[in-house]
Amino acid sequence: MDNQAPIVPETPASIPHGSAWQDITGYGLSVFALMKPRIVLELLVTAFCAMVVARAGLPGVERIVLTLVGLGLSAGGANAVNMWYDRDIDGIMTRTQNRPVPAGRLPAEGALGFGIAMQVVSFLLLWLRVDHLAAVLSLAGFVYYVFLYTMLLKRRTPQNIVIGGGAGAFPPLVGWAAVTGHLGAAPLLMFLIIFLWTPPHFWALALYREGDYRRARIPMMPVVRGARSTKLQSLGYTVALAVASLLLFWTGRVGVVYLVVALVLGLGFIATELVLLREREPATRMAKATFRYSLLYLTALFGAMVLNVRP
Repeated sequence: MDNQAPIVPETPASIPHGSAWQDITGYGLSVFALMKPRIVLELLVTAFCAMVVARAGLPGVERIVLTLVGLGLSAGGANAVNMWYDRDIDGIMTRTQNRPVPAGRLPAEGALGFGIAMQVVSFLLLWLRVDHLAAVLSLAGFVYYVFLYTMLLKRRTPQNIVIGGGAGAFPPLVGWAAVTGHLGAAPLLMFLIIFLWTPPHFWALALYREGDYRRARIPMMPVVRGARSTKLQSLGYTVALAVASLLLFWTGRVGVVYLVVALVLGLGFIATELVLLREREPATRMAKATFRYSLLYLTALFGAMVLNVRP
C-alpha cells in the first residue's frame, strides 16, 4: 500500500467557507432579516389576540393561519421596503448598520422588489381566502408605514413616531375584521392602545440611542427637544395609554381579570416613567429598563385579553 491519506467524506463542519451551501443559507437568512421578523412576530401576536377576543374563543385553524400568514407577508414586505429606502441612514447608525442592504449582503433593488411582491401576495391571499376588509386594512397598514412614516415623516419631524406609529396599530383591526368582517369599539380601542404605547416605547429606545439618530440627522424627539422634554411627553402618553387600556373593559369583550391586569400594568408603566424622569443624563439605565418594560407591558396586556375574554 502507498502512504496516501485515506479519503474522508466531507462533513458540514469541513465544508470550506464560501461554499454553495453557505452562500444559499446566508442569502436566505438575509432575505428573512429584511422582514424584521421579531417586529413582525409582535404584530402577529396582537392580531391573533384580537381574533380570539372577536370570536370569544379560538377561530378555525385555517382562518388563523391564513390571516397571520397574510398579515405577516404584508408587514414583512413593508419592512423590506423600509430597509430599501433607509439604506443610507441605516449604514450610519450602529443599531442598523448590519442590516442586509447597508451591509452589502443584498442589493437595494432586490429588497424593494421583494417588499412589493410580498404585499401583492398578501393582499391576494387575504382578499381571496380571508376577508375583503382585512385585506384592505392590511394594505392600509403597508401604505401607512412605507409612505406616511418612512418616506414623509421620519426625516422631517420629531412627531414622526407619534403619527407614524399608527402603522403598527393596524394588526388588531386586521385580525378582528378577518373573524367578523367588520370593526367596532373594541378593535378601535386596541388600535388606540398600540398607538399610545408607541411613543413611550420608541422614545425609550431613542433616549439611549440618541447618538445614532443625531449622526444620521433623524429628528427624533431626544435629538430635537432634549431628554427631559421627551421623558415628560412619554409620561403623558403613558397615562393616556393606561386610561385607554381600562376602557376596553366597558366594551363587554373582556372581564374583570383583564381590568385588574390592565390597571396593574398601567400603574407599573407610569411608575417606570416617573423613575425615568428622575434619571439624570447621560445615564441611560432606566431608558433601557423602560424599553424592556414596554415590551412586557404590551405582550401581557394582550395576553390578558385572551385569558379573560367574555363570551
